[in-house]
Amino acid sequence: MAQYNSNILVCGGTGCRASQSELILQNLKEAVERHKLQDIVQVIRTGCFGFCEKGPIVKMVPDNTFYVQVKPTDAEDIVREHLVKGRKVERLLYVNPETNEQVPDSKHLNFYKKQLRIALRNCGFINPENIDEYIARDGYVALGKALTEMTPESVIKEIMDSGLRGRGGGGFPTGLKWQITRKVKALQKYVVCNADEGDPGAFMDRSILEGDPHSIVEAMAINGYCTGATKGLVYIRAEYPLAVERLKIAIRQAKEYGLLGENIFGTDFSFDIEIRYGAGAFVCG
Repeated sequence: MAQYNSNILVCGGTGCRASQSELILQNLKEAVERHKLQDIVQVIRTGCFGFCEKGPIVKMVPDNTFYVQVKPTDAEDIVREHLVKGRKVERLLYVNPETNEQVPDSKHLNFYKKQLRIALRNCGFINPENIDEYIARDGYVALGKALTEMTPESVIKEIMDSGLRGRGGGGFPTGLKWQITRKVKALQKYVVCNADEGDPGAFMDRSILEGDPHSIVEAMAINGYCTGATKGLVYIRAEYPLAVERLKIAIRQAKEYGLLGENIFGTDFSFDIEIRYGAGAFVCG
């Protein structure tokens, strides 16, 4: 397996894709090959970085140089100047509007300084279409622990003790919802992920599905183990084609790795996920 010295992270979120980030990605790959750096430099498509107003965004790792409003024609300069000559492309650096000073890396951007990402922790860091990158950041460890070391009751207790609540207006305790569902007797139970985002201007679920779809798959499987459900349904609006495509890829990869389907982690727990499309209306009756 290749050992890369540098990684070029290209935002693959919906906003940046609308501004030709896919062409930027392709041009960067071609420039890397042109300079014969493909054995030590990797170009990666990630989920949304969050700083959409300055997209398309390209981030250089390990030095965290943060290039904003990048154009496809900038790819050659980024590779030649930054990687070959070892100097930043200053015209692409973010400029602090208060001080008019260039900000050399993402750690010094005021936009990120006060952020503590939890639900979006992997967005902008991993390739959402590569299950290995999710696993490298402890992906599916929680599912494995739950299935092999914990009872459904102990998992529910941990969630209740954490104080986790729903992100809707009611803020209903998540652990209590799971506990109530577990106690109900039924021949078939389902885990339903509402990824439709009917509220105007709400884009939280889309960002997670586009940038970290395996976290949805893993969480739904843990829920199924705790509540006694063997089937999951993701209800998502058809107007989110990128989120749908990446979720499909995640489900397929999880099945290939034995993380969905029959006898997950060698246990007697089986769980599968299907996708259902919504019409996109705010009120569907």
